[in-house]
Amino acid sequence: MKIMIIQGPNLNMLGVRDPKIYGNITLQTIHENIQKHAEQMNIEVDFFQSNFEGEIVDKIQECLGQYNGIIINPAAYSHTSVAIRDAISSVNLPTIEVHISNIYTREDFRHKSITAAVCAGMITGFGPMSYHLALQGLSQILGEIQAIQQAQAQAQTMQQN
Repeated sequence: MKIMIIQGPNLNMLGVRDPKIYGNITLQTIHENIQKHAEQMNIEVDFFQSNFEGEIVDKIQECLGQYNGIIINPAAYSHTSVAIRDAISSVNLPTIEVHISNIYTREDFRHKSITAAVCAGMITGFGPMSYHLALQGLSQILGEIQAIQQAQAQAQTMQQN
């Protein structure tokens, strides 16, 4: 199982930016912790961070045929980016949206995520642990997809015999 983790704008500033909201942990430390968790689950993960919407769209599109699923923290773009929403929808890969802070306890404009509507689920407000929860959720979804595909293949084989 191979999963791409995409980080949106300003997440490279974790550890410095608004520690009361995001804590003191850096993005590098978050990635190291995700890597350890993924290894325990026998999942391969890759990481990408960009402050640029088009680069995020490109990375999502590059996931097609290369990854089984995506975990994305679109950050501020979750509230504004139709382009990222369309990219997620177009690759048709199971995707989990993550937010470190609870977007529903923040400013009103953060309460609506337009990208979440095309994701399998959204995890918000558990701090860096949100990524671990997303990894577990995505692993479950991918396991279910694999089981369905195997059952369909078996049924097709039985029909041919």
